[in-house]
Amino acid sequence: MTNVWRFIDTGPCSAAYNMALDEAIAIVVRKDNAPPTLRLYGWDMPSVSIGCFQKTSDVDIAYCIEKHIPVVRRPTGGRAILHSNEITYSFSVKTIHRLFSKGLLDSYKKISIALGYALSKIGLSPELKLIKENHRPRNPLCFHSTSYGEITINNKKIIGSAQKRWTDSLLQQGSIPFIIDRDELVKVFRLKSTHGIREAFTGLKEILPELNTDDLKS
Repeated sequence: MTNVWRFIDTGPCSAAYNMALDEAIAIVVRKDNAPPTLRLYGWDMPSVSIGCFQKTSDVDIAYCIEKHIPVVRRPTGGRAILHSNEITYSFSVKTIHRLFSKGLLDSYKKISIALGYALSKIGLSPELKLIKENHRPRNPLCFHSTSYGEITINNKKIIGSAQKRWTDSLLQQGSIPFIIDRDELVKVFRLKSTHGIREAFTGLKEILPELNTDDLKS
């Protein structure tokens, strides 16, 4: 197996293009036509992505149409994300790779360790959650609760990730927000208030106001 990995930084793209490209990369990696691939990207306008099994009724589609907010379905699972000021990543790899051959939770953990290392290099103190929850409250937002293998800072979720697994490969997608528009989240997902989401997660610039995307990418 090759030790070569591939890195792609496409910058901001449309919602539909982002999902299509992530899926295309996963396909070529799965067919052994490309090495394990990490892609970083952004969004050319505020956009919503929902999990592959999530109901569209979790999103106020009428509001999104009115405000010209694209809504796309991810190939990965999980719950909805309002993408705006953030870095998004996708990672595609064969599951026969020695680092990713032990199953879903182990692969989440290893990818999160790498992400946590990147955050620590810019002066943050990330923590890795290694406790499984038997019950999570019903909420359409990915960032509303923290799952096994995800990263928190000051007990607040800082990265939201989800996976798609085949018998021989995986695709993981994740959102690393810089700024969170909680008022817009309330409108897009018909939430009662910002109270619960204010305590649940945070953005990088809420912790390091001077941080920019190049700091994290480097």
